[in-house]
Formats: sequence, C-alpha cells, structure tokens
Amino acid sequence: MATQKLPLPAIQQIRQYVKGTIALTEPDSKFQSWALLDELEDIPEPESLDDLSHVFGFGSLSTEAIAPPSLTNPWSISTVNPAAALQKLPGLKLKPGFRMVCYLYRSKANLPKADPSKTDGAGLVWAVPEAQSTTAALEKALSKSVDLTQPPKPEGALPHFMEAIEGDRTPVSFIAAAMLRRELEEFGAVGQRCNWSHHRLIDAIPPQVQWQWGTPNPPDLTPKIKLMPDNQAALEFFTCRITHPIGIFRHLEIYPSHSYYPQSQSRPIAVAQK
Repeated sequence: MATQKLPLPAIQQIRQYVKGTIALTEPDSKFQSWALLDELEDIPEPESLDDLSHVFGFGSLSTEAIAPPSLTNPWSISTVNPAAALQKLPGLKLKPGFRMVCYLYRSKANLPKADPSKTDGAGLVWAVPEAQSTTAALEKALSKSVDLTQPPKPEGALPHFMEAIEGDRTPVSFIAAAMLRRELEEFGAVGQRCNWSHHRLIDAIPPQVQWQWGTPNPPDLTPKIKLMPDNQAALEFFTCRITHPIGIFRHLEIYPSHSYYPQSQSRPIAVAQK
C-alpha cells in the first residue's frame, strides 16, 4: 500500500486532547506550585474539537482529582483515569476486562516551599485486569515501593499499558496510539524527568534556527504512515526539541500485526548550530 501523508494540525489536536485529558487537576496544581515551569511557548490549546468531528466520536468526560503522597511514602495512587482519553480517540479502545491505573512519585524535596532545584517527580501508568484494579490491590503494591528504583507494580499488570489497547488499524488510530503512549509515559513527570513535553510536532524546518544536518539533504518532514499487507504499520513523524540540546528528531514506529505497542526509534537528524 502506498504511503499516506497525515495532516499536522489534526495530530497536534490529538496530542493536546490527550494531554488535557490526563492533566493533573486543581488540587494537585496547588501541590505542585514548586514545580519547574516550561518557560517556552507551548502548542496553543485548541478552541474546539469540532473541526475533527469526522475523526472523533463525542462522549462525556469526568473530572478527576489527585491524591497527594504521604510523608512516609513518596509514591501515591492517582485518581486520574488514563483511559478517559480513549473516549474520544479515533479507532482505539481498551481491551475488555482491563483498566488503566496510575501512580505519582513526589519526593519530600518536592513539598511546597522546597528548593525548586531539588524537585523530583514522576508518574507510572499500568494496565491491570479489572479484578486486580481495586483500591486495596493498588495500595498493596504501594507497600512494596520506597523510591524510584522500586516503583509500585500491581499484581497482574501487563508489561506495558499499550498491550491493553486495541483498535481498527486505520491510519489515524496509529498516530493516536503514538500520541497516547508518549503522553502517558510522561504522566506526572516534572523537571529533568520531562522529555517528550519539550518536543513540538513539525512538518517543516523551523526557520528561527540555523541547523546542522546529519543527513546529506533535509528529509520531507511531513508525517507519514504505511499500512502493510500483513497488517503491520510503519509510522514516521518529526519533532523539534525546544530546550537544550535543541534539535530536530525523527520518530519511526513499527506496529506488529496484532498490537498497538510498537518497536520505536527516536533520533536527532539535525542540531542547532552554536
């Protein structure tokens, strides 16, 4: 099958939708008043998803709160529902019998009025069988976690949450899966633990910077996807990292015929000249 090009504005809105759906809400925003702020301009929040009515099926979303960590355990159960994003994502759904759950890590240095240079925060998303997604089961995993080297993992959790996602194998479902995975992998991250949040989706060379290319000629930066006869899919898109080290990155994902958890490679193809 021929390679298909994907419209960048639609991808940006899909990303922003996922990001907004899993965002930590007001109680946690107050708790995170110490967090390092991204001083660079973000992609504008879309005024409406109506322009993507041909892509999204609409439904209601619930507002989730966040539970602050205790003083004895830096890990806590988050009440944000990561699967809420699937209510409007095109072509994707959670496999029957599974739920998505998440935890937050906040070190004592991250408490209000702490030194911002010592902030340390992260998050973790799991897909678990419904029978093992109870509060008691999630708290049991907490009892075995003391720091980032021993994160909580509920009993029965899949190795990666994307293994609990299924879909209709359409082109838009794969780009939705790519945005979902990256946003959920960075859920709850602050400070130096942020990476993907410093990347901006692009389809042309940013003119504000002089670039040093690692290839003889700059490639076509338009997002593309190719669906294979064996039901595999190859997705390619590009981003510009806007914090040091500033660069243009190529992201390549190969989705197997039975899964939305891809083999993924992200590498810089150009760096900003000093």
